[in-house]
Amino acid sequence: MPNVNLSEKLKHYFGFDKFKGDQESIIRDLLAGHNIFVLMPTGGGKSLCYQLPSLIMEGTAIVISPLIALMKNQVDVINSLSEEGNVAHYLNSSLNRAAIQQVMDDVRNGQTKLLYVAPESLNKDENVTFLRSIKVSFYAVDEAHCISEWGHDFRPEYRNIRPTINAIGNAPVIALTATATDKVRSDIKKSLGIMDAREYKSSFNRPNLYYEVRQKTPEIDKQIIRFIKQNPGKSGIIYCLSRKKVEELAAVLQANDIKAAAYHAGLDSPTRSETQDDFLMERIDIIVATIAFGMGIDKPDVRFVIHYDIPKSLEGYYQETGRAGRDGGEGLCIAFYAYKDLQKLEKFMEGKPVAEQDIGRQLLQETAAYAESSVCRRKMLLHYFGEEYPKDNCENCDNCLHPHERIEAGQELLVVLRAVSALKENFRQDYVVDFIKGRGTDDLVSHHHDELEEFGEGEDMPPKLWNPVIRQAIIAGYLKKDVENYGLLKITAAGRKYMKSPQPFMIVEDTEFSDDYEDSDDGTGAALDPELLSMLRSLRQQVAKKCNLPPYVIFQDISLEQMATMYPITNEELQNIQGVGAGKARRYGAEFLKLIKNHCEANDIERPQEFRVRTVAKKSMLKVKIIQSIDRQIDLDDIASGQGLEFDELLDEVEAIVYSGTRLNIDYFIEEVIDEDHVDDIYEYFRESDTDSIDAALDELGRDYSEDEIRLVRIKFISEQAN
Repeated sequence: MPNVNLSEKLKHYFGFDKFKGDQESIIRDLLAGHNIFVLMPTGGGKSLCYQLPSLIMEGTAIVISPLIALMKNQVDVINSLSEEGNVAHYLNSSLNRAAIQQVMDDVRNGQTKLLYVAPESLNKDENVTFLRSIKVSFYAVDEAHCISEWGHDFRPEYRNIRPTINAIGNAPVIALTATATDKVRSDIKKSLGIMDAREYKSSFNRPNLYYEVRQKTPEIDKQIIRFIKQNPGKSGIIYCLSRKKVEELAAVLQANDIKAAAYHAGLDSPTRSETQDDFLMERIDIIVATIAFGMGIDKPDVRFVIHYDIPKSLEGYYQETGRAGRDGGEGLCIAFYAYKDLQKLEKFMEGKPVAEQDIGRQLLQETAAYAESSVCRRKMLLHYFGEEYPKDNCENCDNCLHPHERIEAGQELLVVLRAVSALKENFRQDYVVDFIKGRGTDDLVSHHHDELEEFGEGEDMPPKLWNPVIRQAIIAGYLKKDVENYGLLKITAAGRKYMKSPQPFMIVEDTEFSDDYEDSDDGTGAALDPELLSMLRSLRQQVAKKCNLPPYVIFQDISLEQMATMYPITNEELQNIQGVGAGKARRYGAEFLKLIKNHCEANDIERPQEFRVRTVAKKSMLKVKIIQSIDRQIDLDDIASGQGLEFDELLDEVEAIVYSGTRLNIDYFIEEVIDEDHVDDIYEYFRESDTDSIDAALDELGRDYSEDEIRLVRIKFISEQAN
């Protein structure tokens, strides 16, 4: 159909005056019967590339789509364009027998031009039989990255699409995705049998989106609530990795008078549909969701996307941030990062097939590199998707607005290139870094690489430079990662030229995030008062000496730091400080409050208006249930499983309870599970030690003592000595 007036059809069906980007060329190729691969970022107008041709061509277009919510949304949009109301239908598990029959009748009668099908439904024998009986104009595979294990949302049922198409009958295939690296693109085309496809690749650059990564702290809920209150009435999506966290955070937001709702795959279909409609109709401002929310949701004015947890892959991150500012207006993308969260994600992979774990770890490493790097975030993201960003400063990300000092690293780059060359370009970044540092790991020794001349060439150079040098050498084009053998470092032609004729090579060091976000400040943005902190530490030392206790038993460091930031002068205000409950405030608070009050008066300090976050009863109820269960001497393992917690999560809760000043007696459990001599040794260690760090205790006590043992006895010690 090469002579169709597409502009006229576009105006007639959709009311648009002109096409965006490559839309018209894509549609012409599809009308001409070609297979097509479309890589178009969120908001670029992917759906029009198959919706318009389906209305023009003879027969029915089959759109294979992963999410029922997405189908409903798009079917409603298409049907609103015509008077009949049956131009588009969907076929999935949400329909009853009568509804399925109606869909089939409308398709057979030639009234339905666009049929959305979930991959599971497409593969059903009865649906294959039905689809063989109709004229299929073409197949559109939406969210095509789901085909690839390297994609951020791999779905095994997507692998069956090609065999099913062969069973139904051949027709052109158009595959569409908003995010795909070279590896994923190759996987998609192979799996769909469209290696001859005409490729359309739009720019991944979304200039209106602002990217920022923040240190995750215990005050994250407070930061998010403050951010939302500073952006009243604006639509936003907050992504969390677990359903439990989604529900908890949504409840906290609601308790703080924010119009928010939870959305995840564990909720029933009517609830999810209602929540989605409420968001689209602006009855609620904020959706707190797992990644199940957002695919294909056509809301152009989402003003911010927050990642409560760092995502599992940069593809997932890009797709989720892409839901902000689709109208070209403001789009703020803020991610909270803690190394601890990456370790949790790695732990979740245990038990999966080795190949899947390997892929997952490499994708996580890319995410960590993005979060920790001080390079322009836009430059890093675009490079990941195979696109070069020419500027060094995009002026719309945290790293560009607050640039780090650049340092010369030409010598370090030479060391890296020589190492990669010596290793025959056959190893990944972590192996290369170990080789440069001269770390004789089992792997290195087994390959006899510790015998090479270049081994340990960088051992006297700062160890924290190697990762940023390698990452920035990749962006600069001196190194590349092999696409098929993902992660193997290769030297480019430019890299070989550099080895012969070195030039200055300026880099920025990575941002240093604390390993464990309990160690960070409160994240409130208020300035810590170093003079007051010093005075509080001196007072803590005096009180500890008087009570014959280690100082951390009186108040933890994080508590003193928050006191020196928020200046509490009443018992109620003191209990808003992390790690200070009613018991601890009563027992030790008076002297500290008096010191803070005197300091404020003597220095004319205007105390900040404390930003109070209302907590949710459910979280308080968990603590109450734990206390009651321990009072009834219920086994801690049983308490954990009864509350849906892992054992270490239960210990986190119990520690928070005793550190806040509540006395708990877990002797009944300790006597059952820990040798009496071990209990005495650990208890004595904490009495003598000036730190309550578990790592320090493990180092001091040796490998005969487990982490759980040390944590349990620490709970006993704090409870008995401090409360």
